[in-house]
Amino acid sequence: MNFKFSKRVPNLDDDVVGEILKVAGDPEIISFAGGLPAPELFPVEAMHQAADKVFEKYGKDALQYTATIGNVKLRESISHRMQTNKFVHTSIDNICITTGSEQSIDLVAKMMVNEGDVILVEKPTYLCALDVFKSYGAKVVGIDMDEDGMLMDALEAKLTEYSEAKLIYTIPNFQNPTGRTMTADRRQKMVEIAEKHNVVILEDDPYGEIRYSGEVVPPIKHYDENGTVVYMNTFSKILAPGMRLGWIVADKDFIDAFVVMKQSADLHSDNLSQYIVAQYMEDNDLDKHIQSISDEYKKRATMMLKEIDEQFPKGVKHSNPEGGMFIWVEVPGNVNTMDLFYNCVKHNVAFVPGEPFYPDEVIPGTFRMNFSNMKDDQIHEGVRRMAVAINEMM
Repeated sequence: MNFKFSKRVPNLDDDVVGEILKVAGDPEIISFAGGLPAPELFPVEAMHQAADKVFEKYGKDALQYTATIGNVKLRESISHRMQTNKFVHTSIDNICITTGSEQSIDLVAKMMVNEGDVILVEKPTYLCALDVFKSYGAKVVGIDMDEDGMLMDALEAKLTEYSEAKLIYTIPNFQNPTGRTMTADRRQKMVEIAEKHNVVILEDDPYGEIRYSGEVVPPIKHYDENGTVVYMNTFSKILAPGMRLGWIVADKDFIDAFVVMKQSADLHSDNLSQYIVAQYMEDNDLDKHIQSISDEYKKRATMMLKEIDEQFPKGVKHSNPEGGMFIWVEVPGNVNTMDLFYNCVKHNVAFVPGEPFYPDEVIPGTFRMNFSNMKDDQIHEGVRRMAVAINEMM
């Protein structure tokens, strides 16, 4: 059959990320490529107990269809956390449960983007968001960053150049892929700029609570008084990705439209998972669990940074994240990162090359390393193997 796919289906022959992850999945390879949470930190027993209680108390309801906007009890818990942990005043009417962050990105893009519309993003940024935006025909424009996040002067300039831009997509906390965090001043300035140019900010905050150094910075949504910011988050990094639950917080009019779009996508997110997570949050101290994750990730990040400093060639630069799961590395010279990737694979170690994270011009010699899913011996040996491969390329 000759399938006449739409333009939204990518060319499967050009699936660079899929090929990278396939290679990195080889059990012989130490992989710093994935963005996986540490499975040994999943609260398996507590979730088991929550599931048992759900079946005992709410079994028939949990197995039934539910409202698209999501479980009331779960949205109440999220509303409370948004106000106490995120300093965002909201109500359950401003919250919709989603099937992970990916659905939030997809539906917001579907709502906002027509063919040829401009979306402004950090350069580099989350590769799957880029794929979604491009699938809807968006023109994705990169905004330069430094160690303190997106540059506001550069954002203002691009919004002046692209006056009809629809969306600013940003990951302000421990950004994927760079690990960088945007300062409070820039967050406040971003809201001012967005309101001036009448453009929506999509704030993606999957790593924000996994902080292990530095001072807590309120979300961009904290500075929003006019509904300019659509905030999104997920339980994937603070509980378990297999639950496939996230949420968005937005103006009531936006949520109403979002719910209609979600109805046609999946009717509602998994009802049983919503009941279980709500029960878990009622019975357990989620902050204590997140602290245990942060403590362990701090150890792994510290070790990986130490190994990089000691073993990588001189001149190699890296980010110094205050939280999250990633370190961004820049190798000097005009090193082809894909060639470096395949050379590392020969040494049985892998990372994610920088190319897929760039919306436009690619900076050579850049790549992302993940430390959250690695044990100490893997970090030490994996960095040693990478150092050999990098020296060979340089």
